[in-house]
Amino acid sequence: MKHEALFYNSEDDKKVSCYLCPHRCVIADGKLGYCGVRKNIDGKLYSMIYGRISSACADAIEKKPLYHFHPGSYTFSIGSLGCNMRCKHCQNWQIAHSRADNGDRDTSYISPEELVNLSLENKCSGISWTYNEPTIWIEYAIDGARLAKENGQYTVFVTNGYIEPEALDAIGPYLDAYRVDIKGFDNYREDDVPETDIKVSEELQDSRHCFYRDVANVKSVRPILDAAIRAKSKWDMHVEIITNVVPGYNDDNEELHEIAGWIVQNLGDETPWHISRFQPYLDLSHVPSTPISTLETARKIGVEEGLKYVYTGNVPGHKWENTYCHSCGEMLIERVGFGVKTFEIKDGMCTKCGTSIPIVGGFG
Repeated sequence: MKHEALFYNSEDDKKVSCYLCPHRCVIADGKLGYCGVRKNIDGKLYSMIYGRISSACADAIEKKPLYHFHPGSYTFSIGSLGCNMRCKHCQNWQIAHSRADNGDRDTSYISPEELVNLSLENKCSGISWTYNEPTIWIEYAIDGARLAKENGQYTVFVTNGYIEPEALDAIGPYLDAYRVDIKGFDNYREDDVPETDIKVSEELQDSRHCFYRDVANVKSVRPILDAAIRAKSKWDMHVEIITNVVPGYNDDNEELHEIAGWIVQNLGDETPWHISRFQPYLDLSHVPSTPISTLETARKIGVEEGLKYVYTGNVPGHKWENTYCHSCGEMLIERVGFGVKTFEIKDGMCTKCGTSIPIVGGFG
């Protein structure tokens, strides 16, 4: 469904400038923006995917992954088409790399009202915008999230975080959880970046891949970091971070130290950090799977930097998929696949030693 977009300005010659995300596309009449779903029609910008659902499923919240947010609950998860990144290893590339005008993907229209009803009918506790980047259909997300909150449902963005502050502020009042990727830690020594911001040594920048530039095709991690801080500090969203560790691209110890240290300093030491195992796919099919030992080293780095909850992902049955009390070491949440087998937290505290455990919402 076509819906006039938010976050754009009209320019000369029927061009429009979109400021939804840091690409800040200037779009000629009849053309789509970089995301492939926002189109200039006669000098006005339209979302071409308002309510166009390519995928819908009742998922365990742990699948997002969110481990400290309504554990054991189910979330009605939806996706559409397009993305504002072009990750070379995207698991959902069939929809994320699609454009709204190429007709190569079937979609169904679901109104915001129908969306909330479907979530309730499927006995879900909330709604998650996921599968493709939620930012690029912000108009639908705002309308759906507002209705969800009015009906007692929680709301989740599973996002790459490439969003401008104005757009984040528009959905901020209606969004409960923000699960965001920090794919790498790149700076590129931009002239306008203060020396104290995103500290990365010049030697390291010259020697390693700049993940966002080389793999995701965006300039810098900086807007993603700013948005994560804003989501937590201004809008009090529950924030969890994920890093998919890709051998030879973002797996060196210094980079992992930088990510973990930044999380501690800017989001707090109780912020969950998910370190997930890469599997060869798409344009990175030649890259081997992440060794489990690399994930275990990354987890150790996170703990060394001061994080209390660091999880390994895409390694079924690994002990660090579970939640342990950071004080006494007792296993508090045992996970099997995407399910919760045991839950030993009562009134927000460890049942063994009474330490407060940062979990949003009850079990199930």
